[in-house]
Amino acid sequence: MLEVLEMTPPPQQQPRRQPRGGGGGGGRKQPLQSSVAQPKAEPPHPPPPEGAKRCGGKRRGGRGRARPAEEPRPAPGPVAAVAAAAATRAVIGPPVPGKGLSFCRRPGFGTVGARCVVKANHFLAEIPDKDLTQYDVKITPEVTSRCVNRAIIAELVRLYRESDLGMRLPAYDGRKSLYTAGALPFDAREFVVRLTDHDSGTGVPPREREYRVAIKFAARADLHHLRQFIAGRQADAPQEAVQVLDIVLRELASQRHVAIGRSFYSPDIRKPQRLGDGLQSWCGFYQSLRPTQMGLSLNIDMSSTAFIEALPVIDFVAQILGKDVMSRPLSDANRIKIKKALRGVKVEVTHRENVRRKYRISGVTAQPTHELIFPIDDQMNMKSVVEYFKEMYGFTIQQSHLPCLMVGNQKKANYLPMEACKIVEGQRYTKRLNEKQITSLLKVTCQRPREKEMDILQTVHQNGYDQDPYAKEFGINISEKLTSVEARVLPAPWLKYHDAGKEKECLPQVGQWNMVNKKVINGGKVSHWACINFSRSVQETTARGFCQELAQMCQISGMEFNSEPVLPIYSARPDQVAKALKHVYNVALHKLKGKELELLLAILPDNNGALYGDIKRICETDLGLISQCCLTKHVFKISKQYLANVSLKINVKMGGRNTVLVDALSWRIPLVSDIPTIIFGADVTHPETGEDSSPSIAAVVASQDWPEVTKYAGLVCAQAHRQELIQDLYKTWHDPQRGTVTGGMVRELLISFRKATGQKPLRIIFYRDGVSEGQFYQVLLYELDAIRKACASLEPNYQPPVTFVVVQKRHHTRLFANNHKDRSSMDKSGNILPGTVVDSKICHPTEFDFYLCSHAGIQGTSRPAHYHVLWDENNFSADEMQTLTNNLCYTYARCTRSVSVGMFFRVPPAYYAHLAAFRARFYMEPELSENHTSKSSSGTNGTSVKPLPAVKEKVKRVMFYC
Repeated sequence: MLEVLEMTPPPQQQPRRQPRGGGGGGGRKQPLQSSVAQPKAEPPHPPPPEGAKRCGGKRRGGRGRARPAEEPRPAPGPVAAVAAAAATRAVIGPPVPGKGLSFCRRPGFGTVGARCVVKANHFLAEIPDKDLTQYDVKITPEVTSRCVNRAIIAELVRLYRESDLGMRLPAYDGRKSLYTAGALPFDAREFVVRLTDHDSGTGVPPREREYRVAIKFAARADLHHLRQFIAGRQADAPQEAVQVLDIVLRELASQRHVAIGRSFYSPDIRKPQRLGDGLQSWCGFYQSLRPTQMGLSLNIDMSSTAFIEALPVIDFVAQILGKDVMSRPLSDANRIKIKKALRGVKVEVTHRENVRRKYRISGVTAQPTHELIFPIDDQMNMKSVVEYFKEMYGFTIQQSHLPCLMVGNQKKANYLPMEACKIVEGQRYTKRLNEKQITSLLKVTCQRPREKEMDILQTVHQNGYDQDPYAKEFGINISEKLTSVEARVLPAPWLKYHDAGKEKECLPQVGQWNMVNKKVINGGKVSHWACINFSRSVQETTARGFCQELAQMCQISGMEFNSEPVLPIYSARPDQVAKALKHVYNVALHKLKGKELELLLAILPDNNGALYGDIKRICETDLGLISQCCLTKHVFKISKQYLANVSLKINVKMGGRNTVLVDALSWRIPLVSDIPTIIFGADVTHPETGEDSSPSIAAVVASQDWPEVTKYAGLVCAQAHRQELIQDLYKTWHDPQRGTVTGGMVRELLISFRKATGQKPLRIIFYRDGVSEGQFYQVLLYELDAIRKACASLEPNYQPPVTFVVVQKRHHTRLFANNHKDRSSMDKSGNILPGTVVDSKICHPTEFDFYLCSHAGIQGTSRPAHYHVLWDENNFSADEMQTLTNNLCYTYARCTRSVSVGMFFRVPPAYYAHLAAFRARFYMEPELSENHTSKSSSGTNGTSVKPLPAVKEKVKRVMFYC
C-alpha cells in the first residue's frame, strides 16, 4: 500500500521560497506517493559547543588546523532568511535541446587551502604549425584484423614511400584512415600490395595474398582551431585534430608492443610475473594525448594486465588442474574445465621441425586420443590419430589417454594432440580472474608513489619520442619532464560526535581519525538479534565470545545493543544457507511473538564463494532482514579496530548516524545549508567481459536528512545490457485502473526526502559516477531531462536548480609530491596529502573540472578523483564545489577515514550508488548470472530485461552500507 503525502508546509517553518527561475511551490498541491521507508523527522541541531578538542589530542607543530571562528548564524530553520540572497545566484530553465547544450564553463580558480606544488604524469606536447591531412583507406579483400591491416600499409609505405608517396611517412589507425603531415602527390590512387600470410590461425599453409589498397583524400585537420580551443578562445574541442596527433604518437608503439585499448604491453618492459593457472601479468603503459590549460598533454601511466603464458599446452593444462595430468584420463568435469580455458586460444604446432603453423582452438574431444579415428579417403577407410601422426610426421604420441584439441570449425574440425602444441605468446586473457589471480595481479600493480614516478619517467625515456620517426615527421615534440602543477591542500572539516563522549568534536589529521573517547552522534538500537555460524572451523564458544565482544564495542560506540541474542548461535553448512536463514528467522519470530529480528550476524568462511551474495539476496529481498557478515579470520583474531569499524556499519544500518559535519549543524555549508538541499549519487555497473547478455544495474541514492546530509536511501533497477543511460530516473506507464502513472527513482527519492525532513528539496546536487568523456553529452541531455520531468510530475512549476557533476575514477592522472624527501608534504605512504586539489594547468582549458585526492593513501599510489561539473544552475564557485566535495568525503559511514577513488571510493553519494548497484547484482537469480538468460520487461535496445526482485522496505536505506 503506497502512502499518500501532501506537499504542505511543515509546522514551525518559515514560508518556502520560490525555486529560482521556474518558480515552484506556489501552484496547486499534488499528492505524492512513496515506496521508500521513512525515518522520523529530526529537529535542527543546536549550535556546537565552544572549546572542542582536536582529534588525537595535542596539536602537532605546523600541521594542526585551527577551528574556524564562530560566525553569526541564523536561527534554526533559516530557509527564508537566506533564500532571497541565494536567489540571485542562479537562473534555471530546461536544458537547451540538441547541439545547443554546452557544458558549464569554469567560474574561476579555487583559492582555499594551503598552497603547494605537485607533479603530474602529464608531459607537454608541442605541435607543429602545419595542417594535417586525412585520407580514407579501403583494402580489398576486406580484412578484419588490425594487425594484418597495419602489415599491409607498412608494406605499401616500404614499397612506395620514395616514389608515389612523395617521401611522406603516414600514420595509420589500423582501420580506414591514414594521416600525413602535408598532402600526398595525389587525391586518389590505388596500390597493389602482396603479403605473405603467416598467422591466420586457421592452419592454412602460408601463402602470398594480393591486396588492393585505395587511398582517397578525405579532409584536412585544422590545428589553428585546436590552438584556439586550448587558449580558451573556442568552446568546442576539435576532436579530429587531437585524434590525428594521438594516432601519430601511437604508431611506433603499436608496431613494438601489443596494443589493448589505449595501453601497450610487452614482456620486455618488465619481467612477467606468474598469476597462477597458466596466466602471467605483463607490464605496459597507458598513453593518451589530451588538451589541457597548458597546451596538449601526453598522459603516461603504468599498466598491467593478464596474459596467457606461452606454455606447452600440456603444462598449461597441468597448471589449470593443479595435478599431474600425465597419469590418468581426464574426468568429464576436468575436460569441460580445460575446454573452457582453451577455447579461442591460439596455439602453434611443435611436432614439425621447420613448420610452426598456428591454429585457434575451438574445443576438446570427448574421447581420449587413442580412441580417435577419422576417414582418410572417400571410401571411408579409417585411421587412428595415433597412427596418422606416427606415419605422417614420425611423431609418437606419449599421452594418448588425454583428449585432442579441436581446431577449425565445428563442421570440419581437425585434431591436434595436446603434447604437439604450444600456446602462442601475446594473447590477453579476457575472462574473469579468480581471487588468487586478482591478489597476485594487485601485488604486481601496487607501487609506492616514488617507484611509480620513476617507472613512468623511465617509460617516457625508453619510448624515445625525440627519436620517433613519426613524431619527427609530424613535428611533434614531447617533454621528458613531469608537469609541475600548483595545488592546494583543503582543510579537513570539524566532525561532531555525541556530547556523552570525552571528545565531542574532532579535527581529522592527514585524512584519518579514530573513535577513541568518542561516541556516535546518533546511536541506533538493537534489541533483538541472532547469529548464524557458517564456518566449520569456528566453535560455538569462539563465536559466542566474538559476538559478545562485538556487542560490547557497539555499546561503547554509543549504541543501545542487547548483550544477549534472541536464540543460541545457530551453526549451519554453507550449502544450506536458505534453509538456515529461514529457520532462524521463523524461530525468532515465534519467540518474539510476531516481532522480527532487527539484526542478523553471520560468520562466514574466509573463502566463501557465493555464500555472501546468497545471504544478502535472501535477507534483503525475501526475509527483510538487516545482516552483518564477518569472516572467520576476524573471529579468531579479534581486533579492536575491526570491531570499531563493524560497529560503525551496524549503527548506520540500524538508522543511526556516526558523525556529522560541524558546519552542517551550524548552517554554514555554502549552497547546502541555506535552503533544503538534496544530494544524489548515481552509478551504473555493467557485466564483466564475456557476459554477453546479463543486464546492467543502475542505482540512485539520495540524502534523506537536511542540513546534516549524512543519511541516504537507495533504489536499484536492471536495464539493458551495457546501457549507460539510467532508464528509470523518471518513467510513465499505463495502468488499467489508474490510467497514466508516473514514477522513477528520482521521483521516489524526492518524495522520500520530503517525508523524512518535512520539506521539499529546493536545490539538487547530482553526483554521477562512471561516465566516460565520450558519453558526457548524451548522459547529461538524457538524465537532466529525466530529473526535470520527475520534479515537474510532483508539482506544477516545481523546478529546483540542478548541479550535475560527473565523478570519474577510471582515469590515468596521478599526482606526486614535488619533493619525496619532504615528509611534511606527504602522508605516511608517501602519497600527496589528503585534501589536495588541482584545478589548473592539467585540467580542461575552459570547462569546470578539478582533481581531488580526499583520502590518505594505504598502499600503492593514490588515485585522485576527477570531478567534472557539466551543468550548474546553482552557480557554485570553484571553492564552494571543491570544499563541499572534500567535506562530504569525511561523512562516509563505514570507517574513520576520508574516502576517494584510491580505495575504489569517491564522494560518498557516488560511492553509495556504486555499492548499491554492486549489491543488486547479488539479487539476480543464480541461473540468470550463469546462463545469461533473461526475460520479462523490454530494454531500450529491444532486448528483454528481467526486473530485479523488490527490496524490502527497511533494507532500502542500508543496502549500500554492506
